[in-house]
Amino acid sequence: MIRIEACQSARQPGWLPLRQALWPDTPAAEHLDEITSLLDAPQRYINLLAYAADGQPVGLAEASLRHDYVNGTEHSPVVFLEGLYVSAEQRRQGIAERLIDAVAQWGRERGCVEMASDTGLENLLSQTVHKALGFEETERVVYFKKSL
Repeated sequence: MIRIEACQSARQPGWLPLRQALWPDTPAAEHLDEITSLLDAPQRYINLLAYAADGQPVGLAEASLRHDYVNGTEHSPVVFLEGLYVSAEQRRQGIAERLIDAVAQWGRERGCVEMASDTGLENLLSQTVHKALGFEETERVVYFKKSL
């Protein structure tokens, strides 16, 4: 039995460790700063954790409400999946799908008719997971910069 819970506190059990697993190159202090800013704007962000029957945190979904243009979409606002992670030993059990369903419901309640996400061109696993969760690829982008 998996329980999905909205994050209410920076000390929510599992939030920091799951974020660190998803974005391992980000220092813990930076994660905590971001968690605080996410909690400060509940009208814009939803942060969900999945817990196993024994209370162990096993999954994370973070999403935002975007009113600016989101590549590949036609409407505004759009619910944007910022991050999705399920512990390796808990994968392929429908946890990611449950998290995405909860994010989608949150978006619908805020007038969204589209959900979007992104991943790196080299992240083939993430691309496969997105497709398995019902996302369709809309475009590929290469970013450029020039020093001034």
